[in-house]
Amino acid sequence: MTATATETGTALPGRHPQRWIILGVICLAQLTVLLDNTVLSVAIPSLTRELDASTADIQWMINAYSLVQSGLLLTAGNAADRYGRKKMLVAGLALFGIGSLTAGLAQSSTQLIAARAGMGVGGALLMTTTLAVVVQIFDDTERVKAIGLWSTVNSLGFAAGPLIGGVMLDHFWWGAIFLVNIPVVAIGLFAVVALVPESKNPQGDRPDLLGALLSTIGMTAVVYAIISGPEHGWTSTQVAASAVTGVLVLGVFVLWELRIPHPMLDMHFFRNQRFIGAVAGAILVAFGMGGSLFLLTQHLQFVLGYGPLDAGLRTAPLALTVVALNLTGVGARLLPRIGTPGTIAVGMTLVSAGLASIALLGADGYGGMLLGLVTMGAGVALSMPAMANAIMGAIPPEKAGVGAGVNGTLAEFGNGLGVAVLGAVLNSRFAALVPTVAGAVSLPAALAAAGSPGERARISDAFASGLETSQLVGAVAVLAGGLLAAMLLRRAERADEVRAAA
Repeated sequence: MTATATETGTALPGRHPQRWIILGVICLAQLTVLLDNTVLSVAIPSLTRELDASTADIQWMINAYSLVQSGLLLTAGNAADRYGRKKMLVAGLALFGIGSLTAGLAQSSTQLIAARAGMGVGGALLMTTTLAVVVQIFDDTERVKAIGLWSTVNSLGFAAGPLIGGVMLDHFWWGAIFLVNIPVVAIGLFAVVALVPESKNPQGDRPDLLGALLSTIGMTAVVYAIISGPEHGWTSTQVAASAVTGVLVLGVFVLWELRIPHPMLDMHFFRNQRFIGAVAGAILVAFGMGGSLFLLTQHLQFVLGYGPLDAGLRTAPLALTVVALNLTGVGARLLPRIGTPGTIAVGMTLVSAGLASIALLGADGYGGMLLGLVTMGAGVALSMPAMANAIMGAIPPEKAGVGAGVNGTLAEFGNGLGVAVLGAVLNSRFAALVPTVAGAVSLPAALAAAGSPGERARISDAFASGLETSQLVGAVAVLAGGLLAAMLLRRAERADEVRAAA
């Protein structure tokens, strides 16, 4: 490749001859990061026992990774655009590998929390750079299919994380769930250096350090408030201060980005109706996914009586449906026929129908829940690649890293919002139905305080009713978001058609 092609941020001319091999390499790197998002959940008993970790320690082990990663996504995307996407991919893999080694050998909770934060830095670089590279090496005719496969890895990571973690813990000590990342990182580093082409924005000579600092502080504060809201209470000083700080800092970030000549995030993107529509849809799909899966694990264990491993296995059909449909290219074939707005509308309607099916048919057994999971999976397989493609298509190629950062930030934000909002609906409904039971905001505490089998049955029924209500709220929100996103995208397409005809 010529120096000109290397240094420009525009899409590489034609189709890169090794594009599918490169896609496999970056998906391997992506899978490593995504597995780490879910694999830790099965190790909580081992960490509590062997590191003498408190409940707060466990929460920080999980949240240190997600908070650092979500707070740095925009910054990481901007760095990839300015300094080179291949360089940042290599740096992300190296940092993630070093963090994994440190986590696997940690001797205390503090060491493990610090290592997880370091892994979050590497994860942010990887999450943004992989999607940016996909945009660079695939042309318009293949990009939707490639992004569909990239999205498949997200679902595969979610489904495989608890299973891989369980297998590792059955044979090795808890540190093995981190050390297993190292050979994958080594293979990824070798393949990236050998295969992935470099590309960057030639205007990236002056980094927006203040913008990076403001976006990191603002996003971290907002996501922290969303994550900790259900635990500490939405009106608590800790949550309110974090939320207000995050909103104020992000407001300053917006004002700063509007003033400087080379902003990290060009605010003019938000004048593009295609971009706004895709953003709205991405948040609402992540909202439905994150919130519903949070509720599902409780439904399966507390209402239907499954153990943790059985509950994890029974959520797998959602991810497996996404994987199957994306691997067969259903979404990529449907998109040219009905367009991006139609694909997103159909997909999010299916996600909404799946949530409603789980709420209305899943209370008495797994059959109705299975139907809902498969329906949701079909909707996610159709809508998520179309929305990611719409977001990336609305942003100039030289800003591909920032676009990927926006996409990743929306996913983190939507997931946290879904857990927080639907969890709050569940707790409010449950507490309203059993106001006289001590500890009614917690099902195990309420059951322990119950004085008779009849009262325990009434408490269980109240919890199931709360789950049903919260899942229906999620279904309505996702449906409304899908229709809004489709309307905005269709309006943007019509405006483009009018300009082209003029």
